[in-house]
Amino acid sequence: MRTARLRNVRPVLWAGWAALATGAVLCVLGWYGISGERYAERQLPYLASCTVPGAALIIAAAVLLTHGGNALAAARVEELYGLLVAADPDDAAADGTAPAPVAVGGELLMVPGGTLWHRADCPLVAGKPEALPVDSRVLAGGDLAPCPICEPTASHDPPDAPPDASSDASSDGPSSGAAAG
Repeated sequence: MRTARLRNVRPVLWAGWAALATGAVLCVLGWYGISGERYAERQLPYLASCTVPGAALIIAAAVLLTHGGNALAAARVEELYGLLVAADPDDAAADGTAPAPVAVGGELLMVPGGTLWHRADCPLVAGKPEALPVDSRVLAGGDLAPCPICEPTASHDPPDAPPDASSDASSDGPSSGAAAG
C-alpha cells in the first residue's frame, strides 16, 4: 500500500521541481530582456512572454510541492497507523488467537532517570548495559510505573531484593545490599 501511494506522490514532486526550475529560468530570461531595453513598450514583450509565465510556473510549483509533501506525510502517517493497528491485541482476540506476550522474564529492571520498570527481556531495556535491577523500596515508593509494553506486575519481586525492607532496616547494612548485587 505504501509503495503504491509513493508512486503517486513522486511524479507530483518531480513535476513541482521541474516547474520551479523552468519558472526561475523564465524569470531570469525576462529580467535579462527587460534590463536591455530602455523604453517600456519594448519591455512588455519580455514581461508577457517570460516573466509572467515564469511567475505562474513558480506559483504552480509551490502548489505541487506542497501537495506532494502533504501526500508524502499522509503516506507515512498511514504506514505508522498500519504498524500500530497490526500490533493491536484486540485484532488478535477477534481471530480467536491469544496475543503472544512481549516479555515473560521474572527479573525486573529500570533505567536510571527513567519513569518505568520493565521485565528483563522487555525490548525497551534488553541489551542496555545501564539497566539496573529494581529495588523493592523503589516499587513500594511508587516512583516508577510499570511498562505498558511488557506489563510487569508488582508481585514479581526481584530475586536479590530483601523480603521486607521496613521491618528489618537496622540489620540491613550497606554490606548486605552490596553482597546481594
